[in-house]
Amino acid sequence: MPVFAPLLEAEELEAARSALKLGWLGMGSYVAEFEDELARLIDAPDRHVAAVSTGHAALHLGLLLAGVGPGDEVITPAFNNVADFQAILATGADPVLGDVDDRTLCIDVEKAAELVGPATKAVIATDYACALCDHGALAELAELRGLRVLHDAAHSIGSRWEGRPVGSFSDMTMFSFDPVKAVTAIDGGALVVRTEEELERLREMRLIGMGQPAAEMYGNRRAWTYDVRTLGFRYHLANLHAAIGVAQMKKLPRIAAARREACRVYDEGFADLDQVRVPGGDRSDSVPFLYHVRVPAELRDGLRTHLAALGIDTGIHWQPGHSFTLLRECRRGDLTVTDGVGREIVTLPLHSAPAPGAMERVVEGVRSFFGEPARG
Repeated sequence: MPVFAPLLEAEELEAARSALKLGWLGMGSYVAEFEDELARLIDAPDRHVAAVSTGHAALHLGLLLAGVGPGDEVITPAFNNVADFQAILATGADPVLGDVDDRTLCIDVEKAAELVGPATKAVIATDYACALCDHGALAELAELRGLRVLHDAAHSIGSRWEGRPVGSFSDMTMFSFDPVKAVTAIDGGALVVRTEEELERLREMRLIGMGQPAAEMYGNRRAWTYDVRTLGFRYHLANLHAAIGVAQMKKLPRIAAARREACRVYDEGFADLDQVRVPGGDRSDSVPFLYHVRVPAELRDGLRTHLAALGIDTGIHWQPGHSFTLLRECRRGDLTVTDGVGREIVTLPLHSAPAPGAMERVVEGVRSFFGEPARG
């Protein structure tokens, strides 16, 4: 049983066939349709969506739109995906590593505030697994200190914060649609921005700086004359990937319900295990991406080995950033929570269409490691 398993059915196969039959393999009409689906999900007329090739590309472009460059600093959790660190470094700026909240494993805003200095330009705040950041406190910090906020919502598409769809309230929001995400496009990303000016800059940057109108390519054609006014990258999304993304987006309510139910089975199955700490929280407004438990550090490797022998894969999301050679010299704050979490965390399988009894099988495997019988 793998940690991740994409929900690929007849609709995705038909979408891929139709996109290939169309014969327009670059950025085209399916990309426009995918952006429209995202815009409907976000439901915010004052926000603008541009699809790109990966979540990392969205992070990189978002930081560039925020004016981040050499000599600047960007605060982000040390407990984060490598893509966020690399996006900061790609601009020439320096990551500053902050701690996470012990309950949500999202950025600790109070500790982040202590790290703001004269060179701080932006904050990357990452929603994690089933939990969302304290986006209200982040917005207050940004306004008080004149910072841009890039909301990494790679884990939280379809979720809501205080009743508002993720993507509708942040300064900038990144989504990821890579192979393991709840909604996949094989690979892909998107950036949500506030202004039409930022949208136009984003559209140019994702297409190696070429200034041809997006509407032209969305009609499955291209302009042969255009200007190049800005540094750009080959970050556009292909039609094939977008077509699969459209098919996936239409299944989001079903995906959300299945993942919430799987998390419920886990929560109940581990409720009486003193050595297993579950994420907890109300998931009625979230679309869980992964499910993790925290166990005593000295037991983690044994638990993973035990589950592997039962045919159950596990993961570690993530290794703390300051453990990597590349980031060891980065400025950082107190990382007490991050250091503990990095030694304790285990990711369990979470699928959008689990086989009957799959989650119960994982529960039994974990319980057997701790010498506890299956729950009746």
